[in-house]
Amino acid sequence: MIQREIDHGICVLTFDRPESGANIFDAATLSDLDQQLDFIEEEDSLEGVVILSAKKSIFIAGADLKTLLHQAQTGEMGGFIAEGQRIFNRLVALKIPTCAAIHGACAGGGYEIALACDWRVASDDPATRIGLPETTLGLIPAWGGCTRLPRLIGAEKAAEVIAKGKLYSALEAKQLGLVDEIVSHEKLLEAARKKLRDSKRPSPSPLPQGEADGAAAGEGKTSAPRASGNLASARAREVITKGLRGTVEDSLRMELDTIVELGETDATQNLIRNFFLAEKYKRGNSKQAPEKITHAAVIGAGIMGSGIAQWLSSRGVSVILRDVGTEELTRSLANIEKTYADAVKRGIMTEEKAKEGRARIVASSAPIEMRDVQIVIEAASEKLEIKKKIFRDLAQKAPHAAILATNTSALPISDLAAETKTPERVIGLHFFNPVSRMKLVEVVIGTETSDTAAARALGFVRQIAKLPVIVRDSPGFLVNRVLFPYLLEAAELFENGVNAQEIDEALLEWGMPMGPLRLIDEIGVDIAVDIANTLEQAYGKRDRAPKILREMQSAKMVGRKSGGGFYKYEGKSQTPNAEIEKWRGANSVIPSEVKGSGDESLRVTRRDPSTALRSGRDDVANRLMFLMVNESARCLEENVVASPEDADYGMILGIGFPAWRGGPLRFAESFGIKKLVEEMEKLARTNEKYVPCTLLRKHAQEGTRFYGN
Repeated sequence: MIQREIDHGICVLTFDRPESGANIFDAATLSDLDQQLDFIEEEDSLEGVVILSAKKSIFIAGADLKTLLHQAQTGEMGGFIAEGQRIFNRLVALKIPTCAAIHGACAGGGYEIALACDWRVASDDPATRIGLPETTLGLIPAWGGCTRLPRLIGAEKAAEVIAKGKLYSALEAKQLGLVDEIVSHEKLLEAARKKLRDSKRPSPSPLPQGEADGAAAGEGKTSAPRASGNLASARAREVITKGLRGTVEDSLRMELDTIVELGETDATQNLIRNFFLAEKYKRGNSKQAPEKITHAAVIGAGIMGSGIAQWLSSRGVSVILRDVGTEELTRSLANIEKTYADAVKRGIMTEEKAKEGRARIVASSAPIEMRDVQIVIEAASEKLEIKKKIFRDLAQKAPHAAILATNTSALPISDLAAETKTPERVIGLHFFNPVSRMKLVEVVIGTETSDTAAARALGFVRQIAKLPVIVRDSPGFLVNRVLFPYLLEAAELFENGVNAQEIDEALLEWGMPMGPLRLIDEIGVDIAVDIANTLEQAYGKRDRAPKILREMQSAKMVGRKSGGGFYKYEGKSQTPNAEIEKWRGANSVIPSEVKGSGDESLRVTRRDPSTALRSGRDDVANRLMFLMVNESARCLEENVVASPEDADYGMILGIGFPAWRGGPLRFAESFGIKKLVEEMEKLARTNEKYVPCTLLRKHAQEGTRFYGN
C-alpha cells in the first residue's frame, strides 16, 4: 500500500494502493503505515518525512466506507477508529518534521493524516480538493479532525468546515488555513522537502477565551436538531466545544465515542448506503463506453425546454432550440441567460465557460435542418395530442437521430412511439425542475424501446452529469406516481379542516425539504390537477384531486405563479390564503381523532385550538408517508422499478425525500413493516386509499424485508 524511499535523509512515503485508482484507509493500509512508522522511529539518520500519493487525481480519499458500514452494523467500528487514532498519534509524536504533499482529492481520513503532519503543501491543480465530508455521511472526523483542526485554525472556522462537509479548492483551503502553501504539481515534492527545513511546527499558542470556552464553535447559537435526523454536525460542534476545554487525549476519546454512537443509528447507515448508490448510478454497469453525443435538439421552449437546453449547452452539447412562437423563444433565451449569469455569480463556472455555453444554442421558430442531430428531446406542454403531432413530425425531420426522447412527466411513452415508424428509438427522459439543480433523470423504457436506445440514453444522461434511474413506462413513472397520493391527501386534509401551516410544518419537522401544500403551490394547482387526472384514469380514487384543488383551479388561484394558492405570495413572503377558506370544512382536526362509519370521506372532529399538536403532527406526517410507502411498494411489485434501491434513490433525488431516512422503503423497514401495515389497515376502515398493497402485506405476514441488510 505504501512505498518507502530515502533520499538525502528524507523519508518519502508514497501511498499507492495496488490495482486501484484511489488510496483509502482500510485495516491493511493502517497496518502498513504502522510498520512504516516502526522503521522511521528506529532510523536515527532521518531528518524528515514527506507523505505523497502516486495516484493521478487522488491523495487519499478517506476511510474505506464499506468497512465502516459493515462495522457500524456489527458494532466493530470502535476498534477500527481507535487503531487509526493510535497510528496517527504516532505520526504526530515523531521527533522529526513531517509534511503532507497533497495532490488530488484529500478527503476525510486523507486530510486527517495531513493534519497529523507538521506541514501541508498542496498542488494548484483543479483535481486537488481538500476537506472533511464526514458529516454528510452522518459521521464526524474521528481520526483527529475535530481535535486538531480547531487547534490549527480556530474553533469557529473548524466547526464551519466540518459542519458543511465541503471539499475546498487548494486556494480556498489556503485561505482557510487548511494548508500552508500552494505550488504547481511538478514542484510539490520539492516544496514539501523545503517545508521540512522549518523543523517541527510550534505548538499552538493558548486559545483566546472565546475559542477555549467553545462559544465560537457555535455553542448556544444553533437550534436543537431534529430528534431523528442527521445529528453529525451538531455532535461535531459538541466535540469541538468540549474538546477544547480538555486535553487532546480527552478530545480524541470524545471523537471515538461520538462516531461509534452515530454509526449505530439508522440515519448514518442510510447516508453511507446512499453514497454507494450515488456511485452506482454515476457509473452504471455498461462495460463499453457509449458514443458521445455532441448535437441535440430540444422541441419546446417553455420552462423545462429552456432548462434542458441550457444544461446540455453547459455540458458541451450544441443545441437547436425549437418552438413555433417567437415570444416563447425570446422568454426562453432570457431564462437561459439568467441561469448562466447566476452560475457565474455563484462561482459555479467562469464567464468564459458561460459564454461558450450560450454560443452552443441556436434558437429557431422556423423548421430547421436536423441532419447532424443525435438526440431530440421533446419538451412541449403535457397534452398527448400535441406531443403525438410532434413525434409524427420528428419521424421525418430527424431521420438520423439515434434517440427520440420525450420529457413528459406522466404521459405514456408507448403511445408516442406508435406515431413513428421507428418506435425502438423512442424513450422517455424525464428531467426535473429546475434542471440546473435537480440531478435525477427518469429514463423511461417503452414497450418497444430497444436495448441499444436504452444504453445510449443512459450513457447520455451520465455524460451530462445527471443520475439516471430506469423506470418502466406506466402512468406517472416512479416519482410522480409515488408523490401524488401524498400531495392529494395533504390537500384533502386541508379541505377537511387541518390548518395549512400545521400540515406543512409537520412534514418539514419530519425531514421533507418543503411542505406538501407549499409544493403544490410551486408545481401549480392547475398542473397538479392535470397530473392527478392522468393518474386517476390509471389508478382510481387514490389519485383523485380533491374538490378544493378544482375550486382553486377554477378561481385561477393556482399557486406562486398567480400570487396565491394555499398561501398568498408577495415577494419572498408567504402567508395563509384567506380566500380559499370558503371551500374548507369548518372544524379543525387532529388526524388521530378522526372517526368514520365506513364511508371513504374523512370525518373530522372539533378540537380545542389551544391543544398541543405534537401527536397531531406525528399523525399527519405518518399518514401522508404511508401513502408514499404504499405506492413505492406497488412500483416494485409491478416492476415499474427493478429494485428497492431504484425506488428509494429515485425519491431521494426526485423530491428531496430525507436522505438520512433512506427512502420510502427503508423508512418502512425502520418504522416496522408489520406495525406500518397495522396502522394502514386502521386508516383503511374509513379511507380505502390506505389499503396496503400485496407486497407490503406479504412482508408483514412473513416477517421479511425489502432489503437484505
